[in-house]
Amino acid sequence: MKSQMIITLIVSGFFLTGGPAFAEDVSPEFLAEQPTEFETDSSENSEVPDQEFASQALENLQEETVEVVSLSQEEKPVELLTDLAQIALRTSPAQMKQNLDKIFVSKTAAGIFSYTIQSGDSLYVLARKNNTTVDLIRKLNHLEKDVIYPGDEIKIFSGDFSILVDKSSNRLTLFADGQAVKEYKVSTGKNNSTPVGEFKITDKLVNPTWFKSGAIYAPGSPDNELGTRWLGFDKPGYGIHGTIEPEKIGTQASEGCIRMLNQDVEEIDSLVPSGARVVIQD
Repeated sequence: MKSQMIITLIVSGFFLTGGPAFAEDVSPEFLAEQPTEFETDSSENSEVPDQEFASQALENLQEETVEVVSLSQEEKPVELLTDLAQIALRTSPAQMKQNLDKIFVSKTAAGIFSYTIQSGDSLYVLARKNNTTVDLIRKLNHLEKDVIYPGDEIKIFSGDFSILVDKSSNRLTLFADGQAVKEYKVSTGKNNSTPVGEFKITDKLVNPTWFKSGAIYAPGSPDNELGTRWLGFDKPGYGIHGTIEPEKIGTQASEGCIRMLNQDVEEIDSLVPSGARVVIQD
C-alpha cells in the first residue's frame, strides 16, 4: 500500500498553498496549524517518498520559517527610524551636553536672540509670542521674579522643542531645533499599551488632580499616579506625567502614558511649550 505525503512549503516569501503573500504576514497561529509530521494516505495511487527526500524537505521548511522579533532602536535599519531617532543615534551624551550648554551656558544656540523690554511687556506675553515658556525665559536670564522693566535686555529662545519616546529602551530624548540635548529614563505602558505615532502636547498642568473610575485623587495624594506634572497629548487620555513609583522608571509599568521621575517631568514642563511634537516608536 502506498502513502501520500502532504508537504507545505514556504517559498520566496509566499505560500504555494494560498497563504499570506509576505513573510511578515505569517501569524504564529497560522504556522501552528501546519502539519509537524508527514501525514499518510492509504489510497492505492499514493507514493511514499524515500527517507532522504523527506528529511531534506523538512530541513528546507525549517530554514524558511521566519522568526519575528522586536528590535531595539540600535538594531533597527537606519532607514526605518524616524528623523528624530536617527539624530539621537548619531548624538553622543557628550554632544548632547554641548548642545544643551549652547542654550543655557554660552547662549549661542541658533534660536536665541536678545530682546529689549517694551512698555506693556510681561514674561507671559513674551513667552506666548515666541513659542516658549515663562520658566525658560526665567532660567535664561536668572530671574527670580516675573517682574521686568522697559529698557531691560533679556535673552529669549524661540526654537522648537520636540520629544522622542523609544518604547524598546524606555527612553525619552529631548530635542531643541532638531538637536538632541538630553535623555531621560521613562516608564511606558504595560503589555505594549503605549500608542505609537506622532502627537502634540495640547495641555499642561502643574500638580494635576487625577480622576479615575469615579474616584478623585487630589494633588499630592500618595495615590495620585500623575505625580507633579501632566503634559497631555492630542490623543485623549494619553500624555507625559510624573509618578509615585520611581522604582518602576525604566520598565513597562503604566496604563499607557509616559511616566517620568517628578524632577525630570518638571524640567520637561519648564522647557517644552504647548504644541510641541511628540514621536513615540516601538
